[in-house]
Amino acid sequence: MVVLITGATGGLGTAVVKAFLESGAAAVFGAALSWQGESIPEGRFHPMEADLTKASGCDAVVARTGPVDALIHCMGGFAGGGTVAETDERTWDHMMDLNLRSAYLMCRAVLPAMLKAGSGRIVAVGSRTGVEPAAGLSAYGVSKAGLVALIRTIALETKGTGVTANVVMPSVIDTAANRVAMPKADAKKWVQPSSIATVLLWLASKEARDVSGAVIPVYGNA
Repeated sequence: MVVLITGATGGLGTAVVKAFLESGAAAVFGAALSWQGESIPEGRFHPMEADLTKASGCDAVVARTGPVDALIHCMGGFAGGGTVAETDERTWDHMMDLNLRSAYLMCRAVLPAMLKAGSGRIVAVGSRTGVEPAAGLSAYGVSKAGLVALIRTIALETKGTGVTANVVMPSVIDTAANRVAMPKADAKKWVQPSSIATVLLWLASKEARDVSGAVIPVYGNA
């Protein structure tokens, strides 16, 4: 299996890279905005730097990887904790670019080769907020809801082709960044990156060929 993982330097992305390497994947490509200062696995792992909010960045990544068996889109982020009335356009656009536009561009880039091959797995990482809106998280929530719609649309458009598209919806992920951002929260209720990686690994497998268009909650104890 040849796998492309976006957001590969994040708290979740590093766990996903590890899981796929340990699974015996023939090659794992990890895309991130920068690998400067990051620990890079040896052997079958290939790091790439690209701005995936731009078509040129996504196309350049796919040109280097060639056809892939699976796209695991972990890229995303959070900004803006205000209401709709309080949210500025810059924050809104940033969330749409980071969480939705990047997914659209990456899926568009890998789909032609997958359709030609008659097989492929697209798995995106969303957020519980994408299906359970929260007041004060307008830009973030809408971007993640859009991601769900995008993946479900791709699943409909690829029905019967051998290509599947699914989205995993974690609650708060137990990462170092989230612990710093929410020091008073009960981290015991959060989801471990390794748990999410296990779900992603299965969805990318041949055994998951009959699962497409699924919106899968991974909420932990939250």
